[in-house]
Amino acid sequence: MRFSIYSEIQQHPGQTPERLYAEVLEQVVNADRLGYDAYAVVEHFFFPKFSISTNPTAFFAAAAQRTKNIHFRTMLHALPYHNPLVLASAIAATDILTGGRYEWGVGRGHGWIPTKAGVPLDEHARPSYEEAVDLLFEALGSERFSHQGEYFHVEDSHVVPFPKRKFRIFLGGTSDRTYELAAEHGWGVAVPPLLPYVALAAQLDLYRAKCAEHGTTPDIVWIHACHLDEDRETALREARDWVTAFIQGNCSPLTEYDKPPADDLVKAGYGFYAAGIMEQLAATPFEQLVAEDYVWVGTPQDILARIAATREVCAGISELAITVNAGGAPHWMAIKNQELFASAVIPHVAG
Repeated sequence: MRFSIYSEIQQHPGQTPERLYAEVLEQVVNADRLGYDAYAVVEHFFFPKFSISTNPTAFFAAAAQRTKNIHFRTMLHALPYHNPLVLASAIAATDILTGGRYEWGVGRGHGWIPTKAGVPLDEHARPSYEEAVDLLFEALGSERFSHQGEYFHVEDSHVVPFPKRKFRIFLGGTSDRTYELAAEHGWGVAVPPLLPYVALAAQLDLYRAKCAEHGTTPDIVWIHACHLDEDRETALREARDWVTAFIQGNCSPLTEYDKPPADDLVKAGYGFYAAGIMEQLAATPFEQLVAEDYVWVGTPQDILARIAATREVCAGISELAITVNAGGAPHWMAIKNQELFASAVIPHVAG
């Protein structure tokens, strides 16, 4: 079992980008000292309450200069906003700059990004993404290659610098096809934060079944917002504001901005964002979020019980990742959560 930290680097009122990035870098250094296996950040654009993590590779190159052992992971590169061949080169360079500590995944990104980026929401969104995935891995796996597809035409190209090792790779999202692709290729999947197991049980069952069909091994990273204290009431009191703001930040692209047309979202394969699920989540009371396992809040013993219950129903979990610094949470609170999870939870799960 591996243990990691996941951050969206949310910017809420009262925070400046400069201070926020400085604090998150300090949290990475602390996570390295505590022995966490990896630090992961999302790649996201345009919506600050969701994330200002627009350039994870630069962030990790900076973090690598301050750390020794911790791995770095982009969760995930939003592939529709990159040329796959240019991204392949950036991945290879980032691996060099982090001393071989880089891991990454790819995804389509959230359904509210395309219109802000000038990318069409149409029936080409899914097939063009899947071809871009194929081309990305072709570029990373072959020193010379050509590609003739529907969306990309490449003659005798090559990636510089060319990567010298295989990467640990992930997909993430809510669509069935994401889980099928990961199983077919032997890649891991990252469970989106803020969703209880029941919300993705069908997709994870599909992933495990397809892994068995293709002879690959399930590799599931379970991500959950987490707040701890030795006293349960203190944990609940401290967590209320930042967990609520974390939820609101994740939902803010749909609740605070004009939504893309529902028909366009469905046509492009982003039906999840047209289903009203995020809006319902934004209206869910804090007590219900805790009780129904959207977030983990309580004593270390409470968190251990939640982890055990999750592992009971979800075979294939290889890594537990906690989110501790979202929703405008103060820096000291993020450090406290990292420390307490490392000292009072990890030893028991690992043992």
